[in-house]
Amino acid sequence: MEQGVHSPGMGSRRSLGVLLLLSILSGVPHQAGTAQARSAAPDSTVYTIDPGSRLVVKTGKAGLFGFAGHAHVIQAHAVRGELVYRPGRAASSLHLTVPTDSLEVLTPPDTEEVRKVTGSMRADVLHVDRYPEMRFSAESLDARGGRISFPLLVTMAGTTRRVPVTAQVTIGPDSIRATGTFAVKQTDFGIEPYSGGPGGTVKVADKVTLCFDLIGRADGRTNGQAAREDPRAVPGCEDVAQEKGKQPM
Repeated sequence: MEQGVHSPGMGSRRSLGVLLLLSILSGVPHQAGTAQARSAAPDSTVYTIDPGSRLVVKTGKAGLFGFAGHAHVIQAHAVRGELVYRPGRAASSLHLTVPTDSLEVLTPPDTEEVRKVTGSMRADVLHVDRYPEMRFSAESLDARGGRISFPLLVTMAGTTRRVPVTAQVTIGPDSIRATGTFAVKQTDFGIEPYSGGPGGTVKVADKVTLCFDLIGRADGRTNGQAAREDPRAVPGCEDVAQEKGKQPM
């Protein structure tokens, strides 16, 4: 065969080889990108918060005649929200909403005073007509079983503050439960603490404690389990008089 002369089939074989190589090379990044996307997609479970979950507020007394008043336990009904759980990384999130008009004073026992304080709290302290919801949220949670600490964004009366929270978390096959407490000052949210009595001498202390017992369910079905448990006995906000009443004589 003379130099510079090629057989008819050689060019088509080379062209076929080039096309095959380009096809393989063009497919590599796409496949690698797909595999990378699959590995980056985190496994997650969405837990719906059982509406029977307990969120309560315990107030203290202040003022010259604060001793004449009562330390109140206040329950938030109709807690709604969800926890998106992503194990093994600080990427879980929690979002809760509480209607402000669901807050109800529980102690002392149901009396005219309790009804009056509940009404005043909703109308004159929380201003439920202007601020119908309280919201609680946390992002980038390193959610896991055991004791965890994290910053919680608390929104009350239209103001949001970051509050440190410590919780005890228990993770089951299809549920997750978190209990814990945190404290806030009402004035940090522009809320004027309740006062009453002669000349406003009986006052609620500025600092209040919020205690929670939250249950989330992975299947989205709720059964109000926590609702059957006494809201006055949430750890950290127990009603002292009630606890003393349980003790044997």
